[in-house]
Amino acid sequence: MTNIAVATTSQLAADAAREVAAGGGNAVDCALAASLLTMNTEPSVCALAGSAFITIWPDGGEPVTIDGNVAVPGAGLAAKERGQGAVPVSINYGGGIETLVGPGSVAIPGSLAAIEYAWKKYGASSWEAIFAPSIRATRDGFALPAACRYYLGYSGDCIFDRSKDGRDALRHDDGTLRDTGSTIVIPHLSDTLEAIARYGADLFYKGDLAAAISEHCRAGGGMLTREDLSSYEAIERQPLRAEIGQWSIATNPAPAIGGAVLTAMLMACSDLHDRAWNRATLEQLIHSQQACLDFRQRRLDLADDVGAEAARLIESARTGRLLSRWTSASTVHTSVVDNAGTACAITASSGYGSGEMPAATGLWLNNCLGEIELNRRGLDAGPPGSRLPSNMAPSVARCGDSVVAVGSPGADRITTALQQFLINYLLFEMPLEDAIAHPRVHVDTSGDEVRLMAEPGLDLPETELPVHLFENLVMYFGGVGAAVFDSERGLAAAADPRREGGTCIYER
Repeated sequence: MTNIAVATTSQLAADAAREVAAGGGNAVDCALAASLLTMNTEPSVCALAGSAFITIWPDGGEPVTIDGNVAVPGAGLAAKERGQGAVPVSINYGGGIETLVGPGSVAIPGSLAAIEYAWKKYGASSWEAIFAPSIRATRDGFALPAACRYYLGYSGDCIFDRSKDGRDALRHDDGTLRDTGSTIVIPHLSDTLEAIARYGADLFYKGDLAAAISEHCRAGGGMLTREDLSSYEAIERQPLRAEIGQWSIATNPAPAIGGAVLTAMLMACSDLHDRAWNRATLEQLIHSQQACLDFRQRRLDLADDVGAEAARLIESARTGRLLSRWTSASTVHTSVVDNAGTACAITASSGYGSGEMPAATGLWLNNCLGEIELNRRGLDAGPPGSRLPSNMAPSVARCGDSVVAVGSPGADRITTALQQFLINYLLFEMPLEDAIAHPRVHVDTSGDEVRLMAEPGLDLPETELPVHLFENLVMYFGGVGAAVFDSERGLAAAADPRREGGTCIYER
């Protein structure tokens, strides 16, 4: 008998996990079902034709990370056919964003390949069962989430009006955007999901869907080819491991960036002797963020060998050298654990969205090639098939008979949000809800001036950084979701008060 705890981005997704658990699904099945639902019912925030990382730690086994990140397209194209078909846009979201959209911004999608890989190796339910909640929700319609409506207020005109079916789904007949809570039906999406449930991911990567996606992109000057899709494979990787207190943490390895930065941040704070936040511990936390994010900008983002640079970052944090020089972006996440002790954490993204939707598919395509602040190499970002950079860091922590699955959306705030939650819960031993809700800081390196962003309620130390203090807890600082199983205390789950979220405990 499988009992589960779930923390995810909406109650609809949590209910999808509950449904799969009631049918005999394990933690992995339930996480996949919830993630599929979030990808397909949070328009503009995420989409199926994007990227995903899945970290799984089976009870009694070794942890793995399944890499379903987007990759560089362009297999079989001549040099003159590359780097075209993208449109620059500026949106006043999050203080202002410059990004590229259109067919040329689309990278090779990996989410579905990772989902199928995880299901084949670790799942217990049928393939159809994990798709059933998403098919039903997209066929009958779902309520437009507040976060989606908020982002569409900035991006609807310049990004998501690019496709007729997408525009029809998100706007009234008079052209105004639908409001939060409005029922959304995306034309053709439920049919597409039914076909994938019937024929598997091959339909997306090698069949009719692959043809529709690649032909749409190539017709608009993009680089995504049939060969790119047919040759794409999810990759099982050995996670990065870090120790904090008595806990062992497994997180996303290179060539993704997020896991290495998170691991270094945790190592730089592993010797916090005061098991509470005060000026001294906050000063060390801030210095760890400064050092790690600076290293990332200077060394990781443009590295030819991300693995080697990530190893240097972690070794520098382990030896204490990392802090010595400091003496003077749209995502969804699902965490599930079960009472067998298996944990699964899934983070997925489609960037800011390309706005492209191939006709009669209902599938919005990603703009991960066009995420300028993350993909600093530009549209022609490397050899076809190479993975793009990613901040995503779905993680699992284990100590004895206790296991935690955790992750967060939030662009470059993913790693700092997770760093502070893990310190709060694993090292300071705060209750789960308190560990998530506790005020956070983030060293912002995205602009011309490095700033310290902070929520109220912290006794901030003196710092040379200019400080921006928010009035309340805000979604800028991520949206941590965590699920826990402990052999003595049972199951627990909590979602971040900074964002909409859904949790459930299913026991039978």
